[in-house]
Amino acid sequence: MHYLKPISGVFLIATLVVLPALMVRGQVAAPAAATATNPGAATPRRGFGGGFNRPADQPSPRNDANSQLAHRQLLEKAAKGGIDVYFEGDSITRRWGATDYPNLLANWNSNFFGWNAADFGWGADRVENILWRLENGELDGVNPKVIVLLAGINNVGNRPGDDAQVEDITKGLKAVLDVCQQKAPGATIILTAIFPRNDNLAVVPAINKINDRLARFADGKKIRFLNVNDKLADADGRLFDGMMNAGDKLHPTLKGYQVWADGLKPIFTELLGPPAKTDHAPAPTGDPSANKNPGTPAVNPNTNRT
Repeated sequence: MHYLKPISGVFLIATLVVLPALMVRGQVAAPAAATATNPGAATPRRGFGGGFNRPADQPSPRNDANSQLAHRQLLEKAAKGGIDVYFEGDSITRRWGATDYPNLLANWNSNFFGWNAADFGWGADRVENILWRLENGELDGVNPKVIVLLAGINNVGNRPGDDAQVEDITKGLKAVLDVCQQKAPGATIILTAIFPRNDNLAVVPAINKINDRLARFADGKKIRFLNVNDKLADADGRLFDGMMNAGDKLHPTLKGYQVWADGLKPIFTELLGPPAKTDHAPAPTGDPSANKNPGTPAVNPNTNRT
């Protein structure tokens, strides 16, 4: 008895025509090839906020021209040295010490001048993007005494996640901690709890779960965990008035940044002593695209990412 019959020529031709068409229309998912800037990268998977994203613990570059230019800019900043406090993160970190947000930069200087602090955040970065930047030179040879890390809100997104999302983000941030310790073994890392976002309160439980897991990484010595969320929001995660921009309910105002600064400064004083009267950190940088309109904050085309 024959269970298999020869494939007819008509069926074979139909298969060769229809299958590629389905792949183009997205009915059959084909793995994405590794990029030239990230050879051997893991196969992307569908992200929690839509689109395809790599796992958070797998380094992934931002390939848009502005992000590539910003990476080169930050490499140059790192090479200048004189940095004792190294801030890393997404745009919540970046805006604080950036030339295209002069009011926030003034607050940065009023809080940190004399501690040789430099800002290496980049807007809209996910954890895997930050991991790629750190693994590709932005921390090499810097040897800071303190690293301040705040990241993960772009992986959380503005849609409710599940335990898999929490686990993914936690693993990604652990990978960032690991690379920081490898490249700056003498630094004390201040791991900052992810801030609440109120563009969708339904994501607050996931943020709380991630922060609970991040707290377990702290040993009280080389890794400190800083959580100022009880000064930004109530027990349900509802932001207090004036802490975040009214438009996006995501980016801190001057008042919100001051809450973060008030949490950081006692730790800086403990680790570094009081701020000096002079500062040797490299000059602040900004979003390269903002140079087209000096003095005007760059507009992030993705309003759901920082």
